[in-house]
This record gives sequence, structure tokens and C-alpha cells, in this order.
Amino acid sequence: MQRYDRKTVVVKYGGHAMGDPELARDFARDIVLIKQAGVNPVVVHGGGPQIGALLERLNIRSEFKGGLRVTDRETVDVVEMVLAGSVNKEIVSAINDQGGKAVGISGKDANLMRAKRLERRWRDPDSNIEQVVDLGFVGEPALVEPHIIDVIINSDLIPVVAPIGVGPEGETLNINADTFAAALAVALKAKRLLMLTDVDGVLDKSGDLIRSMTTAEAQRLIEDGTISGGMIPKIESCMDVIAEGVEAVVIINGKVPHAVLLELFTEHGAGTLIERRRKGGARGAR
Repeated sequence: MQRYDRKTVVVKYGGHAMGDPELARDFARDIVLIKQAGVNPVVVHGGGPQIGALLERLNIRSEFKGGLRVTDRETVDVVEMVLAGSVNKEIVSAINDQGGKAVGISGKDANLMRAKRLERRWRDPDSNIEQVVDLGFVGEPALVEPHIIDVIINSDLIPVVAPIGVGPEGETLNINADTFAAALAVALKAKRLLMLTDVDGVLDKSGDLIRSMTTAEAQRLIEDGTISGGMIPKIESCMDVIAEGVEAVVIINGKVPHAVLLELFTEHGAGTLIERRRKGGARGAR
């Protein structure tokens, strides 16, 4: 517990754990307990399934370009309504119900997250011509101004942040929650970034959990194909965060009860720890 005393831990909360009332209650209790133990938690949440459900109810159909979803103005209004509204306040209420004092904000508050439009390149398989795809109101972090978070965490309050940014012309931009949490962790010089997902962590070729790895080992596992598919960009993002000064990133299965407590306050942890260099101890020896 002394290791994290008065240290900032950014927790990206998403996946199926958000949709399970019991797991959501466990998560809220964990956040309250680590705050009471002297840790400064900052919760960043997603909400993809909830956004999709409301878009379907409103009969708003998504357009795709090059296999990528385009977010138009009507869609981004729904995204903001769900993320900064209903989902954010559900998490705030859950934490408060467990005895905490949570406050909900988005990246637009106090210009916390200034963003720029995200563009992707796509190569037409027929003509082999590369095109720039305009994804609409989708953004990526450009400048983080964490003053509002500093004010909140240096009190008895717990910030719960929706991944919405403000664009160069004051427009609302939807930002991937993993990307948002990573940028915030770097700006806050967080000791840990915990990425709660729907998988146990990084698995080796035998399907066993890799409890810890260095960034160099992670790169080798990408190159030899052990880390593949959708896990590659997640791990590369983790490596970038560590290069920018965050001590370590942990990929955890949010469906495991009390995963946050297990990760922070036990030697064996609860997922895959990625750090610049191995520090040894029970986890490093596994």
C-alpha cells in the first residue's frame, strides 16, 4: 500500500464489466477503497455498447468508409449524450453509493482534452489507390491540460471522465477511451495505467497468462506473432505510454471480481504488467 500512497492511478473502465451490476458494484467499491487507502484514482470510461444501443433505438444508421465508422454531427450528439450523460452519471452514482465522493466530467471541462480530427488512410483494393478517410467528428488527443484533475484528486473527490474532447473550432470530438486514458496518464505522470478489458491479459503461445513483461519483450512477442490481432495496437499504445514516463501499464480482465484491488495490493497482480525494465519480486519472477 505504501508503494501507491498519494500516487495517481488512471483506470480505464469498459467492456462487459460495465454492463454487469454486480461487477460494477465491485468496481465502485474498489475505487472507493483505494481512495481511502491514500491512492488517487482517476476513472476514464468507455460506452460503445450503450452508444450502439441508443443509435439503434433512434434509427440512426452509421456510414462506413474503408471499413471505418464515420461519426457525423447527429451521431456525435448521441455519443456525447451517452458518454458524458447517462454512462458517466451511472458510474458516479455507483461510486457514491459505496461511500465515495465522485464527480463526473468530460474532456471538454476546463479544456482538459484538446483534440484534433482523426484521419485514417485506406487503400482501395481495386484501384490500389491510397485515400485519406474523413471520419467526421472523431478525434485524437492534441493537448492535455490536467489542472481540473489535479484540483479534484487533491481533495476527497474522485474524478470520472468521459472521453470527449474539444476540437480546434470548439466542436465536440469523440475519442477512443483507451487513447484518452493513455494521454491523460502521461499528462498526470501517473504511476500506473490500468486497462480493464474483456480478456485476462497477454497470453503466450500455450494460452497461459504472461504476468509481466518489459517493453523490449513485448516488442519481440509482436514480432514473433505471439501478440496478434487487436491486441497489437493495445500493446503498442502501452509501450508509448511507458516511453512517455508512466511507470507501468497493466492489462486486466474487468470481469474478475475486485480486479483493481488484486492488481494494486497483491504481489501476483491480476493481469499482464508491462514496464520499461523488470524490477524483480514475486511478479517479475513468474
